[in-house]
Amino acid sequence: MAPAPVKSSDTIVPFTARDGMALNLVHVESPSPPTRGPIMLVHGAGVRANIFRAPVATNVVDVLVAEGYDVWLENWRASIDVAPNRWTLDQAAAYDHPAAVEKVLAETGAETMQAIIHCQGSTSFAMSAVAGLVPEVTTIVTNAVSLHPVVPDLSKVKLRYVSPLVARLTDYTSPQWGDHATGWLQKTLNGVVRLTHHECDNNVCKWVSFTYGTGFPALWSHENLNEETHEWVRREFAEVPMTFFDQMARCVQRGHLVSVDDTTGLPRDFTARPPQTDARFVFLAGEDNLCFLPESQRLSFEFANTHRPGKHVLHTIPKYGHLDIFMGARAAHDVFPIILEELER
Repeated sequence: MAPAPVKSSDTIVPFTARDGMALNLVHVESPSPPTRGPIMLVHGAGVRANIFRAPVATNVVDVLVAEGYDVWLENWRASIDVAPNRWTLDQAAAYDHPAAVEKVLAETGAETMQAIIHCQGSTSFAMSAVAGLVPEVTTIVTNAVSLHPVVPDLSKVKLRYVSPLVARLTDYTSPQWGDHATGWLQKTLNGVVRLTHHECDNNVCKWVSFTYGTGFPALWSHENLNEETHEWVRREFAEVPMTFFDQMARCVQRGHLVSVDDTTGLPRDFTARPPQTDARFVFLAGEDNLCFLPESQRLSFEFANTHRPGKHVLHTIPKYGHLDIFMGARAAHDVFPIILEELER
């Protein structure tokens, strides 16, 4: 049974990425001092730290605060609360996450911390970890995808052929176009989405599926979301740069993460050598994920387990997909206990 939510308050803590970009952390503070160490949650592409706080009875932030964790939510450069920028996973891995970890430790006085990472927050943070840039992080709970992006066949077609075409016409795409299409390109793509997606009446929800996966919907099951959450997602998805889709296309083609920015000092192939971290990885995979197939996490688990046998663990969660792992109305009963148990090991 999930613990009852604890009344908390937020403090915005600015930090500077290692390349000078201004970013921030949301420190979630409860009335009582934390009894456990700091934990940082890292969101995916084109959303923000708030994505972990869906309007359900008990969200994952509520659970962590109630269990005594010192909770921090990172708004890295992919956040829609940051000015749109043509980011890459390399930049996030080299500049954002190490600086965020450093800031949390400086603010708390802790020597180590844990992390829960999702989607492109997961890929980029995993890049930081295996490159040895966040050695203070001892446990990493990673959802959906880590080092080995595996996507449905139709997603491969979109990444290889559609994304490069769209990139010639715009630097960004946004699910907000579902509700607010103005230019000819936005209206044209909006027409394509409406012609191909009939699974609900929420245009942003349909755009999210068109943009990030192959499914109707792709990032969650409608059966797992309450009505308030399904409406809430309209405000939680916005710009994502085409630079991201270009990098992901290369990674999918190679079968594992690769860097695309020679200025960051990151390895070209993140699976070519043993991970430069002592962190324990907990891999979560929604069995019904139509954005990144469960095979993604199985391959990353096998890679990690090859180098540290018995240290890491993989949980495949039935009847869940991509983001409903965190946003599902029953996630507090079906998913969060798994996360808590692994964090406490």
